[in-house]
Amino acid sequence: MAGKKREIQLQAVVNSQSLWDEMLQNKGLTVIDVYQAWCGPCKAMQTLFRKLKNELNEDELLHFVVAEADNIVTLQPFRDKCEPVFLFSVNGKIIAKINGANAPLVNQKIINLVNEEKKIAAGEMVRPQLQFIIILNYILDFYSLEEYLERQHISQFCDVEENITDVNHFIDMFFPDFKNMENLKLEKILALLRPALFQEKKEDVLKIIEDEGFKILMQRQIVLSEEEAQTLCKEYENEDYFGNLIEKMTSGPSLALVLVRDHGLQHWKELIGPGSVEKAKEYLPESLCIRFAMEDLPINQLYGSDSLEAAEMEIQYFFPPQSTLALLKPHVTQEQREEILKLIREAGFEITQMKEMLLNEEEAEKIYSKIKGKDFYQDVLEMLSEGPSLVMVLTKWNAVSDWRQLMGPVEPDEAKLLSPDSIRAKFGRSVLKNAVHGSSNTYEAMESITRIFEEFVPENPEEN
Repeated sequence: MAGKKREIQLQAVVNSQSLWDEMLQNKGLTVIDVYQAWCGPCKAMQTLFRKLKNELNEDELLHFVVAEADNIVTLQPFRDKCEPVFLFSVNGKIIAKINGANAPLVNQKIINLVNEEKKIAAGEMVRPQLQFIIILNYILDFYSLEEYLERQHISQFCDVEENITDVNHFIDMFFPDFKNMENLKLEKILALLRPALFQEKKEDVLKIIEDEGFKILMQRQIVLSEEEAQTLCKEYENEDYFGNLIEKMTSGPSLALVLVRDHGLQHWKELIGPGSVEKAKEYLPESLCIRFAMEDLPINQLYGSDSLEAAEMEIQYFFPPQSTLALLKPHVTQEQREEILKLIREAGFEITQMKEMLLNEEEAEKIYSKIKGKDFYQDVLEMLSEGPSLVMVLTKWNAVSDWRQLMGPVEPDEAKLLSPDSIRAKFGRSVLKNAVHGSSNTYEAMESITRIFEEFVPENPEEN
């Protein structure tokens, strides 16, 4: 029990946005271990952190935190990552990031930053001026960013703002020789890892999926309701273990995947094997059913669609389509536009509406109505008046959130640090000219879309 107590004292637990905001009030250096709920914090680094805490003896200056990415909006770019990530916050500003459990590098970074803070406190050096690094908890939230800009009297401004994608969008990327492959038949299916398998062997299964030539178009964790579990496990309803199966299926998150591959349906069926371990032993002993069998249930721990028709319905159910508004700003060159459009399609979005338009004050208000009257609004209008913008409706499952993640943090330098593969990291020039804009939430998305594209009808009527 004593060891557990020391561990809690060493690293504060941050598992909500409010606790994250509170943590950013820390004075001095805060070392943040960003982790995923399914794998937990990086225990390998705790010995180092405890050693540094004891040696440096700076209780008021050095803090250690574990932050759960799954429940913190600000940490969305780090979700579903297997590699440990360590962020370094000084007085509420994220100033550095280290990927991986690189103990020597992390050790040196902490010592250097603590020594800098000591010198600053003693008046021996001036705090380095960071070029407009926005406090991280404002990055992904439009309203918080707006508030921050007003408080700082900054006139530059840019707000932050799968209809399932047709396989055709992915053909050129996945199969560049498609036109020469007469027998190619790309098929989308739904696959599902049941809770026990997801918890214990997720990475092993994903590696096999990749090795077998499947591409994962979409994935999500989902805790099934009892009704959903009964529907999904209908083939076992007459078995005496059915009740236990439903209990297991609703006990924790399953992992739902949309997979695409040449003749994907049949290949997935052969790969995972029959629905029961008994049949798999008889007919497909090399199948994944046998490889990942669990002692407590004699069924296949992997699920796959029975037919292409069933796959279409299941994908629509588990990944309901959503639309968001996207804007490519005037300073984006034609070549950059083409690159961004390629990134959009590669990310699984379908461009369901698109038009180029000069956003005069009247048109701009349809997108930026929330900030009309703010002191920085004129700067936005001036930027938009420099040339035509490309306005689009992007559609996919989880479109609003995924587009925000693909855009990246609003400030390009911050984006290069925290999300180097994002659009703003690659093409942004400044906070104002950061290449792209997107809606903050589904309500705002539909409001803007219906104003700009009056003829637009959402794939999912419930979005209205």
